[in-house]
Amino acid sequence: MMPDIDDMATASVLQALPQPIIVCDDKRSVLFANYAAEAFFGASMSVLARQSLDDLMAFGSPIISLVDTVIQRRAPMTEYRVRIGSSRFGDERIADVFASPISEADGRIAILIQERTMADKIDRQMVSRGAARSVTGLASMLAHEIKNPLSGIRGAAQLLEQSVASEEVPLARLIREETDRIVDLIDRVEIFGDDRPMEREPINIHVVLERVKLLAHNGVARGITFGEEYDPSLPPVYGNRDQLIQIFLNLVKNASEALERTKNPEIRLSTAFRPGIRISVTGVSERISLPLEIIIEDNGPGVPPDILPFLFDPFVTTKTNGSGLGLALVAKIVGDHGGVIDCDSRPGRTRFRILLPVASANQVNESEEELAQ
Repeated sequence: MMPDIDDMATASVLQALPQPIIVCDDKRSVLFANYAAEAFFGASMSVLARQSLDDLMAFGSPIISLVDTVIQRRAPMTEYRVRIGSSRFGDERIADVFASPISEADGRIAILIQERTMADKIDRQMVSRGAARSVTGLASMLAHEIKNPLSGIRGAAQLLEQSVASEEVPLARLIREETDRIVDLIDRVEIFGDDRPMEREPINIHVVLERVKLLAHNGVARGITFGEEYDPSLPPVYGNRDQLIQIFLNLVKNASEALERTKNPEIRLSTAFRPGIRISVTGVSERISLPLEIIIEDNGPGVPPDILPFLFDPFVTTKTNGSGLGLALVAKIVGDHGGVIDCDSRPGRTRFRILLPVASANQVNESEEELAQ
């Protein structure tokens, strides 16, 4: 027989799990919620314990019918990719829900919620990286073949600028400028094929973010209010300082451009330590932990829903004159650092979240030894 839910050992195990867990009785009243459930619903255990599942879930939620079926059948059941709505969080979330009777006698039901958002976004990002690699292969094969005739076209356009009549100079200049634009596009695509090992060191991510904020304040984000919510106790990330600056500067630049027509524009930078996110990486037997969370948030109009799932694919853009390579390059650099990036967007709030691994003790020690030499 299961120990009572108030038993310290049992409660400690449930509290340690990163997935939201709720225990309710046969009247759907909440008896217990672990820390993850409190975070999921944005309420403390004392508040949740005064409510029923009907109060927590949106009207007609499939979780209610799932729990009722488990109560009736006294057997565990699972629903995959359930849409969960609640008055306690604004966005509808997608999750796998597992419900099981705790014991035959007292009618208690345990409900575990496995949110699908991060898993799905990681899967999509892996597909995006595959698409980026395909673009890389094509670029590597064609780059020289394309650049050579473009050099000839550009040179001819320069000569024409000097010899044609004045009214035809703008046309010759247009040929030269468009040729330069094509070359620049090819150069940017070729970056995806740069597999050289990058120089890394343990880096305080807040130093990087403050540098990005300083650059943005004096450039692309002039006139935009910045807010910060940093966790000062974050351990260092093992990365390349210049590339990390490039990541966040690109995201802040995109946010600034999205805020051009927004009243009271604001960009918020936040960091936190979020244990529990682990991913599998090819060639590594153990799952990699990604506890460092950095969020770039703006109060702009948001990303169109039809583009959001493909936002990190090459050549996908919401800008009229955009190349669609900026976010694809950001995703590549984040991936090179062993991390993942996702975007959650709705009108009035767009959040880019980056998860990165921490620098190991050995990496920190090696860096300190190099500095001491």
